[in-house]
Amino acid sequence: MEHLAWYELLLLFFAASFLGWVLETAAADIKQKKFVNRGLVTGPFCVMYGITTVLLTVGLGELRGIWLFLFSAIYATVVEWIGGHLIERLFHQRWWDYSGKKGNLDGYICLGASVFWGALGFVMVTWGNDLLFRLMALLPLLLVKILLLVLAGLLVVDILASYILLRGYGNNIRQWEEADNRIRKVTLRLQNWIGTVIARRIRKAYPKAAETKIEEKKAAKVTSTVFAAGCSFYKIVLLFFCGAFLGDLTETVFCRITAGVWMSRSSVVWGPFSIVWGLAIALVTALLYKYKDRSDSFLFGMGTFLGGAYEYLCSVFTELVFGKVFWDYSEIPFNLGGRINLLYCFFWGIAAVVWFKLLYPRLSDWIEKIPMKTGKIITWALILFMCCNIVMSCMALIRYDARGKGVSAENTLEEWLDEHYDDARMQRIYPNAITAS
Repeated sequence: MEHLAWYELLLLFFAASFLGWVLETAAADIKQKKFVNRGLVTGPFCVMYGITTVLLTVGLGELRGIWLFLFSAIYATVVEWIGGHLIERLFHQRWWDYSGKKGNLDGYICLGASVFWGALGFVMVTWGNDLLFRLMALLPLLLVKILLLVLAGLLVVDILASYILLRGYGNNIRQWEEADNRIRKVTLRLQNWIGTVIARRIRKAYPKAAETKIEEKKAAKVTSTVFAAGCSFYKIVLLFFCGAFLGDLTETVFCRITAGVWMSRSSVVWGPFSIVWGLAIALVTALLYKYKDRSDSFLFGMGTFLGGAYEYLCSVFTELVFGKVFWDYSEIPFNLGGRINLLYCFFWGIAAVVWFKLLYPRLSDWIEKIPMKTGKIITWALILFMCCNIVMSCMALIRYDARGKGVSAENTLEEWLDEHYDDARMQRIYPNAITAS
């Protein structure tokens, strides 16, 4: 698997963000018969295009043909779906609405857009990335790195300013306009012809933007007395731990039934926790919470597609970071690169139905019965424990991989890891882990 340097990933991000901005601006210009800036930030960048391109390049670089198209469509659609929800939550607005399109889901995503994203991702990963790297090779590498770091710094400033200005819109117009004039001086250095203020630009770019309904104060007062009410931060964190434990338990029992042996399925060195399952439970709850009462077939379909895409990305990530393959489905029919297979994708779909229809309601009720102060203390203690657990696991795995390549310990920390997390112990914790070829 090809590893890309940080500056190559940054180049892909900015190139795709700019090209996405050009594409969105051109489309809006044709529809509205006048120029509009389609980016979230004042500068000429649509950051969701950049994020998606990096995600597709890193996660799907080894795929070709129909699989590259399909997974590009899935990942890009998920990014658009998450982006739409985040924008609505942060700014209480919708900046696009597919409600009039066929095959849409609450106006956030639609089938036509997903097909377009799939085709765009296919072209970018297959040909576009190579072209960008060839163009980059024409410039001195040091110059490229400096330019990318400068652009990154300006983008950070631009994003922060855009967020602050948009959040403050309507509260103090004069102060908002003064702040916008200051940030516009910076962004004009990149594109001196971008001169519209952020709020006006957004109204032009997204004529369908609509204010979303905010919960009534009375309801807010009622839920504020309940710990981890609704789909709150504390609820998601505790569900992560529940999912991590239940996932590890499920896989352990499954291995016992199918393989006849008790086998560790933990992702970390301390305790029976599967990070893959924990994150899956947390993400699916956050993403599908508003759809939890939909039909079983809807939840099954969403769980199958999202679970398969998620498992594939986890497989690529762990191989890139730790140099290990933690699962391989090459011997199972209908697999894709040994990373996922059709049967286990269906398991993800079944898990989504079981989770929302059976487990989530009960776990949610139990969590909400915890006293407010006790619940917060427990949650943050678990977060601290898991952060330390993950850091220790990462160090042990990296050292495990290095030992397998014949690299000797070079400092006290590595010697300590070799003593306390030797090959025998690591093999017990990660029995299926093999060195990536």
